[in-house]
Amino acid sequence: MEEQIEAFLSHLSVEKGGSSNTVMAYRNDLTQFMDFLNEEMKGQKRPFQWANISRQLLLGYFVSLDEKDYAPATKARKVAAVKSFFAFLTADGILNSNPTENLSSPKVGRSLPKPLTEKEIEELLKQPEKRQTPEGVRDKAMLEFLYATGMRVSELVSLNLLDVNLELDFVRCFGKGSKERIVPFHQEAKEALKSYIQEARPRLLHDNEEKAVFLNRNGERLTRQGFWVILKGYAKDAKIAAKISPHTLRHSFATHMLRGGAPLRHVQELLGHANISTTQIYTHLTSDYVREVYDKAHPRAE
Repeated sequence: MEEQIEAFLSHLSVEKGGSSNTVMAYRNDLTQFMDFLNEEMKGQKRPFQWANISRQLLLGYFVSLDEKDYAPATKARKVAAVKSFFAFLTADGILNSNPTENLSSPKVGRSLPKPLTEKEIEELLKQPEKRQTPEGVRDKAMLEFLYATGMRVSELVSLNLLDVNLELDFVRCFGKGSKERIVPFHQEAKEALKSYIQEARPRLLHDNEEKAVFLNRNGERLTRQGFWVILKGYAKDAKIAAKISPHTLRHSFATHMLRGGAPLRHVQELLGHANISTTQIYTHLTSDYVREVYDKAHPRAE
């Protein structure tokens, strides 16, 4: 049982180029699926085999997800994990046919990301300056850098010192599927990062062999969860009422770039989106903004 799951996760990571976050999520999803199967098949005399999993049992699992009141996106991912796993078992010859074939997946409506306003961003970026500590200097650099580049938080905390070029003002990061891209950054982000690396980072550093750019107070690489706690604290200090997440600065970067006139293709490259349709979701936000500006500016607009 577990052997096949491990083989699938290895296939997902090595051959499909799945990110560590995706692999971790699928591992959790398949563990949950196994718990369901073990509960449902208790007392059966025949040994467990993947070939014994019926479509009815699979439908029962999908219904159980509905009963747990998951968000649509979470439920869709859990269903996708199971379907991908059975497709792998079929392709690998462990199963003669795929029992999940033609089983419909839950539809997920794409919700528009909610960016911060430029004023809210400005207020957020001011907050770390109030803390005269190495952590405050680090936090200023992280927030400035995220808003300057539109990087994912996972990409930010994965940065090593050699990935940042402070002479040419660009950063090398690795996105989904370990795809590399080069992203420029502006002068203010450069100064914040330079101050952190030269002044604050040495005070957080415990091991000179540590390559991570952003460190926690123990001198280790900062985690996504650690950044999330930091961001929530500053959002509260900045009195930002809007719901904020680690992805908010990325949404804000994309929206503000498009509003400022950046071509969609350029923003797609900066964000590291494989498909431009993913980037186009932000055009809905900019269109609303253009409409608002038009209505305020045109003398005959109502």
